[in-house]
Amino acid sequence: MSILEPLRVSLLVAGLGVVLCIGFGTPLAWVIARSRGPMSATISALALLPLVLPPTAVGYYLLWLLGRESAFGRFLLDELGIQLVFTWPGAAIAAAVVSLPLFVRTAAAGFEQVDEELLLAARTLAPPWRVFTFVVVPLAWPSLVAASLIAFARCLGEFGATVVVAASIPGKTRTLPAAIYDANLAGDDALANRLALVSLAIGFATVALLTAALYRAVPPSRSA
Repeated sequence: MSILEPLRVSLLVAGLGVVLCIGFGTPLAWVIARSRGPMSATISALALLPLVLPPTAVGYYLLWLLGRESAFGRFLLDELGIQLVFTWPGAAIAAAVVSLPLFVRTAAAGFEQVDEELLLAARTLAPPWRVFTFVVVPLAWPSLVAASLIAFARCLGEFGATVVVAASIPGKTRTLPAAIYDANLAGDDALANRLALVSLAIGFATVALLTAALYRAVPPSRSA
């Protein structure tokens, strides 16, 4: 087994997973950060649900949703010709769903730090979408970068949900975690160790970037 193939698939899955987290998680985090009351609590609870479910359970429900068993899955297959089950984009969706709670909570924390008076002043001069794009996002960008890095790391390391939705097809859907598992089952400890070291190196680099982003988002207080 070549190390490059599972690495390539893992980077594709993690890259698309982060894009999905940003696309769906950013507005969701904004709603959670700016809302109050039972509705906000309900949305927040639903957003965090994948965090407390076993990844295999998340994968099982996604397999049902994206497959022929559901009306949505049949629509994708029969009407649009889109197959997500047993493909790396399907694995990316599974990884994004599992990673979404971490992205949302980190991004929401950044949005909560935006000055309310500044937002009120900006809303008198521009429509809400321009305020969000040109005021909120630039102010909260360190937290959004940190949220994206956390989501990337989680997508890269996801195994349970992705293997249920996309299996572990060599060269197509076999990610680094799946390759490590397969190598270990095959008794190839040397290959498993090399794959694990690659994962460790990527993880270390991601954590270093994440630490820098968190430092920008929440700089340490200086005593007088």
